[in-house]
Amino acid sequence: MAEGRLKIVVFGSFNAGKSSFIQALDPRSRHIEASSEEGPTTVAFDFGRLMVGDKSIFLFGTPGQERFEFVRQILSRGMDGAIIVVDATTGVDAMTRHLYDQLKALKVPLAFMANKCDSPGAVPEAVSRDLPGEMVHPISARNGENVHAALDAFVATLPAR
Repeated sequence: MAEGRLKIVVFGSFNAGKSSFIQALDPRSRHIEASSEEGPTTVAFDFGRLMVGDKSIFLFGTPGQERFEFVRQILSRGMDGAIIVVDATTGVDAMTRHLYDQLKALKVPLAFMANKCDSPGAVPEAVSRDLPGEMVHPISARNGENVHAALDAFVATLPAR
């Protein structure tokens, strides 16, 4: 992307809260969803934008089901950073591990958002334990708790463009 603009792609398992995370950051964000047996799901991508300091941030949210791998690959092109949203009530699952391995291989700056910290049974510390050495931010996308601070902290670690 151009100078002063950052493309950040948001990954995560089905129902981790990727769309809610982007909507909490940008209430005018765009979302394309369809109904499934498990409930509504993103079928293409989410798109949001906001300013962090003097940087324009473009957020692209990916679908969480395995069958949408091709969408994740397309959206990943040219990304400056990646965020993996993890449901803190269920922890690090196989899909999260798969995404983590792929992103580590790309050597892209990465942060984790331990979402749903306002829910009963949330254990954000378990996410941190399962991902030693990684940046993990406890958030609640539903009520907006810590979403802006977490994004700001991640953006501050990204190389200047």
